Amino acid sequence: MGHLLGLIVERDQADAPSVPPLMLSALVNYLDANDAGPGFYQLAKELQLLPMSASKDEKFSFWIQQMNRLYERHGARPAVT
Repeated sequence: MGHLLGLIVERDQADAPSVPPLMLSALVNYLDANDAGPGFYQLAKELQLLPMSASKDEKFSFWIQQMNRLYERHGARPAVT
């Protein structure tokens, strides 16, 4: 599933480029969690959107920012800040 989500992020960036890149996979919650999974954060690090040493709070903040940008892009309500 993680590989597929990574491909979706790549395809979305190719079809609708944004700076910084927007990760459509932010919309997918990790099983039994209330945020994205480790694969999401690893991809963000590989795309240099998150520092390799990002703390739990930095990761959560990044995820919320991605969610809010996705809501702005697609016209839905913003995530909780």
